Amino acid sequence: MTRRILAVLLSSVAAGPALAGSAAQPGQTIGLPVGAQLPVGLYFVNTSSFGIRDTLPRDSESNVNLPTFAWATPWNILDARLQFFVTQPVAASSARGAPYNSGIGQTLLAAQLAWNLGNDIGVSYLFGGYLPIETQFLTQSASLSHRFAISYTGNDLNITANMLYGVFLDTRSPSGTLYPDYINLDLTMTKKFGKWQVGPVAFASTDLPTGVASYRPQGQIAVGGLVGYNFGPVNLQAYVTRDVVERNYGGHETRGWLRAIVPLYQDKSEAAPNRTTVTRRQSQ
Repeated sequence: MTRRILAVLLSSVAAGPALAGSAAQPGQTIGLPVGAQLPVGLYFVNTSSFGIRDTLPRDSESNVNLPTFAWATPWNILDARLQFFVTQPVAASSARGAPYNSGIGQTLLAAQLAWNLGNDIGVSYLFGGYLPIETQFLTQSASLSHRFAISYTGNDLNITANMLYGVFLDTRSPSGTLYPDYINLDLTMTKKFGKWQVGPVAFASTDLPTGVASYRPQGQIAVGGLVGYNFGPVNLQAYVTRDVVERNYGGHETRGWLRAIVPLYQDKSEAAPNRTTVTRRQSQ
């Protein structure tokens, strides 16, 4: 499920050579038990966020929307459930008070294998790719996305760690922007109280070495809190994060997130009741 965030914003915010962020937006999988198997079905998930970064002389703003279709199939491969994801990002940003730019981002196509290890523990591996796109606003080069997740969903908890490793196929855009490979880590620890879900969250991101001496690698660590509520047909989550560490982004960012999870079709015999996140009923 995912996409980029501040490629053009970052190239404007930081001085020196053109910079680019990770293809997958850091923090975008917070709140989701992505290591666990989904109940068989088709889902629509939209994660929207708005961030303000403390840059000078004016703040920089960005909005990222990540509409995603997820299909949990009834098929198993190597004892893992096969699941597919399609994400079409839409983003807008204003660097240091400049007029907003907006555009369609790179489509993500991905497949995931999710294993139920028993005792409410699940692990998953997602492999996908961001398709190349011709745009002067967002990341253009194709990249591969590997994601490794582990989730514990027993006792009304969602404890999840999801590591995202991205590899660009072309290290520079036609305009010369450098695209470094990256690692992101999204962390969730929430507790369900009836239809409510609350708890702390965090994420971190870092560029990997590029071999270019003039490049200044970017990174950040952000922490925050999440609240979710199950309205029945729609599950909503909201969380706020704030950078506690940043490197070469030009300033710390505060970002608000809102997610809607809509089961378009779901095998009710598998779905755990009253979940603010979509997880299987654990019978093992």
